[in-house]
Amino acid sequence: MRLFVALELTPAIHDALRALVAKLEPTGADLRWVRREGMHLTLKFIGEVASEKLDPIKTALTQLSSPSVVELAFRGLGYFPNERRPRVFWVGIEASPNLAPLAAEMEKSLVPLGIPAEKRDYVPHLTLGRFKSDARLAKLKEEIAGLPSTDFGRFEAQSFALFQSRLSPKGAEYTRLEEFPFVRVDSR
Repeated sequence: MRLFVALELTPAIHDALRALVAKLEPTGADLRWVRREGMHLTLKFIGEVASEKLDPIKTALTQLSSPSVVELAFRGLGYFPNERRPRVFWVGIEASPNLAPLAAEMEKSLVPLGIPAEKRDYVPHLTLGRFKSDARLAKLKEEIAGLPSTDFGRFEAQSFALFQSRLSPKGAEYTRLEEFPFVRVDSR
């Protein structure tokens, strides 16, 4: 089974991002846009694992905690690896300082289960689309430059979810397997 861990977006953030995509799609840029159900903030892509690893993964995720909610602001647009040769079009995320340690703790907790840690630092972003080519990229950039704002909202997260991803010819289909609250207040 193919798994990942993510923060789910609020309906208001979803709506703001779908409105952005609806405004940018007519540029004809050669992007495969992410569907609404695919919009989430990935914390850890686990990948393919045997089904018998599911319970140990859930147990590891249950142990993760943070002393407070994670505050997230969705603003700014950009490209990976860069603007000249883009492969991914994304929305930037400004997160409270406790997001990076939570993601690092998640990486560390899954390594004993045979799930390799990422070699790159965690950079929070939300993928809006993947480029098939750079056709009409200039038109896309022109439309972005004319946007009145690239601020798409903010929210506070206090849980993350484990998802299963099934690949199909229509694109990935996601099933939410379980939610994990991570805010723990020390009761001492």
